[in-house]
Amino acid sequence: MYADVAVCLPLARTFVYRLNQHVEPGCRVVVPFRKREVEGFVIGFRKDAPADLEVHEIGSVLDTIPLVRSDIFRLCRWIANYYVTPIGEVLKAALPPGISAKHVDGVKHSPPRRGGVARQPAGCRAGVVSSAETFRQHSLEASPCRARASRPPLGGGEFALTADQTNALSRITCSHGFHPVLLHGITGSGKTEVYMQAVEHCLHAGKTALILVPEIGLTPQLTDRFAERFPNQTAILHSSLTKRQRIDEWLRIYRGEVPIVIGTRSAVFAPLENLALIVVDEEHETSYKQEEVPRYHARDTAVMRAKLAGAAVVLGSATPSMESFHNAESHKYDYLMLTTRVEGRPLPVVEIVNMREEYAAEGKQVVLSRRLLQAVSARLERGEQTMILLNRRGYAAFLLCRHCGFTFQCNSCSVAMTYHRSIEKLLCHYCGLARRPPARCPECDSEYIHYVGEGTERLEAELKHQFPDARIGRIDRDAMRHIRDYERVLGGFRAGDIDILAGTQMIAKGHDFPRVTLVGVIGADAPLALPDFRAAERTFQLLTQVAGRSGRGDRPGEVVIQSYFPDHYTFQLAITQRFEDFYARESRYRKAMFYPPFTALAGIMVADRDAVRAGNTAREIGEYLDSLRSNAIRILGPAPAPLERIKRMHRHQLLIKSASRSTLHQLLGRLREYIEDRKLGATRVFIDVDPVSLL
Repeated sequence: MYADVAVCLPLARTFVYRLNQHVEPGCRVVVPFRKREVEGFVIGFRKDAPADLEVHEIGSVLDTIPLVRSDIFRLCRWIANYYVTPIGEVLKAALPPGISAKHVDGVKHSPPRRGGVARQPAGCRAGVVSSAETFRQHSLEASPCRARASRPPLGGGEFALTADQTNALSRITCSHGFHPVLLHGITGSGKTEVYMQAVEHCLHAGKTALILVPEIGLTPQLTDRFAERFPNQTAILHSSLTKRQRIDEWLRIYRGEVPIVIGTRSAVFAPLENLALIVVDEEHETSYKQEEVPRYHARDTAVMRAKLAGAAVVLGSATPSMESFHNAESHKYDYLMLTTRVEGRPLPVVEIVNMREEYAAEGKQVVLSRRLLQAVSARLERGEQTMILLNRRGYAAFLLCRHCGFTFQCNSCSVAMTYHRSIEKLLCHYCGLARRPPARCPECDSEYIHYVGEGTERLEAELKHQFPDARIGRIDRDAMRHIRDYERVLGGFRAGDIDILAGTQMIAKGHDFPRVTLVGVIGADAPLALPDFRAAERTFQLLTQVAGRSGRGDRPGEVVIQSYFPDHYTFQLAITQRFEDFYARESRYRKAMFYPPFTALAGIMVADRDAVRAGNTAREIGEYLDSLRSNAIRILGPAPAPLERIKRMHRHQLLIKSASRSTLHQLLGRLREYIEDRKLGATRVFIDVDPVSLL
């Protein structure tokens, strides 16, 4: 007997090895491969080997039982086919890093009891918890909320639902089999409560549920609320856990000890059995797309997993993606709308400040407009809280020589370096390169070095200057190194120990702070300048999401957006916060330009340290694609990528559009075979199906 093995390398084809012992499909093995040994997965068997090949034996079998169960195995096969990515890399991504056979040997599998009551982890004495359980307890202790002693009956008691929520919950829980739902609820409409009661319905039926969040640091309240509503029944999977904690959590799920899993995109592979519900919170978030191999989208993968499991899948958002809303419009998804805020609270009033007029009045560029300063001052006097969004970290966007126009670029990437005053360094936000800012221009020796633009670090400094008595906090990737940092700052803000919270998009969604009555948005124009057809969509989503943080308590909210282009339709529609109107306006542009959701799209990226070789390979691929061109296919490029060089790799890209997704996949399949046959060596060619970024 022989086995087909998918090696854990960026190779699409599988390899044949002779079996020397019993092994099951999905088990990991070590095999000889090109003068070395590599790990791989057994994905099938055959009686005969190819006659023209020398077939080697499998070196060793790592797993006595497959860690990738049959349902996850089918999902991985779908990912490999749909995203045109190596099956071995997908199977590797389905397991926590560092897990070995000894972790599961001798473990009895015990599905959760009916009603969702979790069992104590195997090997634990009463009162003794695993390291991951300690992590969950720390998260709860850091939260000002206290765990409730008991849960009220479904849909009643302390958690009584609005009419919209009741209808949504009924539609979600009364369906049988695969049921995709877009839950479109305005900010503050109570989507989370619908999620939790739908999960409780699953638990009462003895089923399990999976909750996906875009980033665990962005949505700590969701994990806290689930943990307090369902104590000891929730496992957490995300990158802030240590390797040991991730393995422990994965094993609790694998053994059937917990019926609920909350996690980021890789949690879509969680080994839950008897799955009845998947929730994708903030489904529009681009962080659900993996930017490295395998380049899968967790939202769309979740829909497929629900289909394979015969489960309901709820995609929730106040600002749905164009793709999901189009699927609802075409009746591929059931559409549920939450039109009112909980307790009848009004949406905040949105005002746009024209920064061109501000510049004319002040005679210089300012960070905070007079209108925003006045609004912040009024909140401080009334003891209310303010959130200010600036989606750029650092102190200054770049350094400019006013004498000769020289800008300080990264040596490895074709981007300007950002100045961080707290560490007195210029940083590249793509490769991490750091250097000391020069006192004089290296080109002309001028001393006229100017700091251009602003980031969250400068915003914080400006706020401290304007409001010296205010308590100010900041959230961005520089200030937040660990999830405990999020808990400390967000917990302090929720407790009223911080008056003004400034930050990047990390503060824009997933938070519920009743004392916040003002939200300010700075630099709202910047995303619209990006060469990406989704720029307007992302700007509208970000503005609407951050506006929704205001007025969630018993006092009305206000939003002040600073813009140099206040008449742009994105800002005008953000005033109303009506996604339907934005979708109608944006759809006209997408249809005319043949872009998703009205066409299938794939990106081809060619990267090489040698600029000439990168360009030549891109042209060769372009010529090959031209030979396959048909009326159903449009090809753009090759051309240098907007960010032409990242980490010393020169990048060229092509875009392929097709009205037929099957036609697109046939073309990509032939392209992948061509790339592997060419053995391009140092040149890397990446296929990205349904790309979310074109930079």
